[in-house]
Amino acid sequence: MNWAFYDFSKVFVRTMARTIWRARVFGTQNVPLEGPLIVACNHVSYYDPPMLGSLCPRRIRYMAKKELFEIPVLGPVITGLGAYAVDRTGSATSAIKRSLQVLRVGGAIGIFPEGTRNLTGTVPAQTGVALLAALAQAPVVPACVHGTDRALQLARIDVAFGAPMPPPEGRKARREDLAKFTANVMKAIEELAESIGGNT
Repeated sequence: MNWAFYDFSKVFVRTMARTIWRARVFGTQNVPLEGPLIVACNHVSYYDPPMLGSLCPRRIRYMAKKELFEIPVLGPVITGLGAYAVDRTGSATSAIKRSLQVLRVGGAIGIFPEGTRNLTGTVPAQTGVALLAALAQAPVVPACVHGTDRALQLARIDVAFGAPMPPPEGRKARREDLAKFTANVMKAIEELAESIGGNT
């Protein structure tokens, strides 16, 4: 993992965000600076990962669909930023294992619970965030980005972080427990969206 490249890129993107999109960030005090952490965020634009990552006080690693790693230039860049591949058409076992490795050494990962961009607000959230939280016993910080869907129109971009949510109790949480936790995470994200004048 090339943290020097990551840190340089983070400063560069944050500077661009605040200069071009007048980006604001709220609730950074809610983000634990140490220990395993999952940041769960809404997803409406390809701008979301860099904006969330650049404005979060923690280094965040993402899982990304494997096709992105095959794109010239982009593939090596996201690899250098610590992203790791997930096969959305096959088994997610390898991505789960990689995420747990990151969490178990005290790292932070960013997850978009819907699993894809949710432009209409109708894409249901998956329980992956709850499963990882339970297996790693890692807290989840809900987050919301607003304005990235209008980034090309130079709309203001805001990012907000909510209070950490303790993980489901026990590594063998039931499916019902995971579904309930996921619903609570999405509700927290919606409340953040309302607080900054946006929607998920």
